Amino acid sequence: MSDKLEFRKLREFGEIINDMFQFVKQNFKPLMRTYIYLCGFFVLAGLFAAIMYQVGLQKIGFGTVSPANSNPFTRLNQIFTYNYFLVIVFAMLNYTAVIVSILSFISLYIKNGNQAPTVEEVWAYFKYYFLRVLGSSVVVSIFLIVCFLLCGIPFIYVFPAMSLFYPVMVLENGSFEYSFSRSFKLLKDQWWVTAGAIFVVWIITYACMSMASMPGIILTMVSAFTKASDGMSTFVIIIATVIQYVCQVFMILPVIGVTLCYFNLTERLENTGLIERINQFGNSETDLNATPEDY
Repeated sequence: MSDKLEFRKLREFGEIINDMFQFVKQNFKPLMRTYIYLCGFFVLAGLFAAIMYQVGLQKIGFGTVSPANSNPFTRLNQIFTYNYFLVIVFAMLNYTAVIVSILSFISLYIKNGNQAPTVEEVWAYFKYYFLRVLGSSVVVSIFLIVCFLLCGIPFIYVFPAMSLFYPVMVLENGSFEYSFSRSFKLLKDQWWVTAGAIFVVWIITYACMSMASMPGIILTMVSAFTKASDGMSTFVIIIATVIQYVCQVFMILPVIGVTLCYFNLTERLENTGLIERINQFGNSETDLNATPEDY
């Protein structure tokens, strides 16, 4: 049996990627249980809103709108519907739920001595951090949008720091101001390596999502070509949307990957994990006797 993953240690670029998958492999069932219980409602609600919106777009796009409603402003009202904003709201709620649940899981995993926590334990942390992270996400999103509009270069610079913002807030129980400044402090002198690791993690995430959603993409293309005059059937829209939302489970990967980057930076700056292991040398005999052996 492989040793449980230790978060508080220095890691090179490749180790961050490998340990991200190793952590998922070692804790797959408790991670999926946490995701289903704490994020499932937002996924289902977003899925229902997305299906209603896509079906509505299908009717608009294939001639069910009368010529009297061809006014551009009427078209905009038909596109930006109530369901459209529901999709955005539930997407943000789901993204926040994934961040909080997985970071709470990791925090308790470390606290329990590298043992997976129960859903009940994670729920206690989830309730405490959810609204705080949700409110912070709105401010961070506006900040990133402004940076993106400024020719995109500021966005590229601040995106790694804003990725570290959430691990600081949850794992250190930091306020918004502390988490914001702390993320930039951690990234100082380590921007290139950390940014590279984070971007690679996101590329892997999108590749996994694209591969998993390929059946839905193929089904959509076949339906679009075979029913060009009538458009896609409602059944195809439902199946493709369900597959798309099921694939959101891969959003667990960047949360874990960024958290590994966070611990790598804190170790380089403060050596907290090394100091803790040194302090535990006196208790090594007790720890070894308390650990069950496999034969």
